[in-house]
Amino acid sequence: MGELDLIASFEELLEARGDRLVRGPGDDASVVRARGFAVTSIDAVTDGTHFTLATHTPADVGHKALATALSDLAAMGADAGEPPVALALPRGFDTGAARELVAGMEELAGRHGVTIAGGDVITAASLTVTVCVTGWVDDDGLLVGRDGAQPGDELWVTGALGGSAAGLLVLQEKVPSAELAAELAARHRRPEPQLAAGAALAGAGASAMIDVSDGLARDARHIAERSGCRIVVELEQLPIARGVADVAEAAGLDPIQLAAGAGDDYELLLTAPPDRAPELERAAARADVALTRLGRAEAGTGIVLRTVAGGTVDLVGYEHQ
Repeated sequence: MGELDLIASFEELLEARGDRLVRGPGDDASVVRARGFAVTSIDAVTDGTHFTLATHTPADVGHKALATALSDLAAMGADAGEPPVALALPRGFDTGAARELVAGMEELAGRHGVTIAGGDVITAASLTVTVCVTGWVDDDGLLVGRDGAQPGDELWVTGALGGSAAGLLVLQEKVPSAELAAELAARHRRPEPQLAAGAALAGAGASAMIDVSDGLARDARHIAERSGCRIVVELEQLPIARGVADVAEAAGLDPIQLAAGAGDDYELLLTAPPDRAPELERAAARADVALTRLGRAEAGTGIVLRTVAGGTVDLVGYEHQ
């Protein structure tokens, strides 16, 4: 199928949601009705770096590409808008697989009220999906960056950690068997952006926020560096996902390595003044997400990962190439 026919077939899969999209696929550019302040981010995932087609279906790839991009909006506390998408498809990647990829993306978009506004298709050496997301807020004072943590703030994280890293070990067959293996594999293949939680926690008084894409240790360091303070993480408080301990034991690893040192969980790590704790907990409950207090910000630089015994460990996290 040629490029124009393929794009036309994608249009059949995509649905417009809300009233902001004025012109979508089919024109030279999309037209979106603006609102307040625009929050933009662009993300790309490529075969061999962020996923492999040996372990991910085309639908998984579409889901992951959109989810990781939307997660950046969640970390800022913005409402998701109308992303355009660029597909770089390798030769031999057939029409059915391409439509499956877009359908996986559209299924996630539907759950979060997102409209895919258009995009482009090219031929390339390896499968790459690029998503440019635009979020919206009415008041820029409601946005949360990485640079707002202050000494005395408490450190919180949503959800549970380590599930994606454990799922990757399962998919790579690096463990012979594991409890909840299918659940963990799904956690790696199809992360969920915490859009509702991000907006709710921003409104509840979060002072700094970041999505846990590179691992808690590295992402906590990003907050520390941008905010000019030290972040202390009490590792005994880490909310470790179900099944992670079983996978870690089978792989000869410490569960803390997977929960704090690995990436792709896409939970939200945030700081807030202590007196905002009740509001944060109510906001998390409204967004139906768990919230765990696991440390604090203090004067100084860098991060401290403190063990139960009072010592410290050094975990680097994932670094994109």
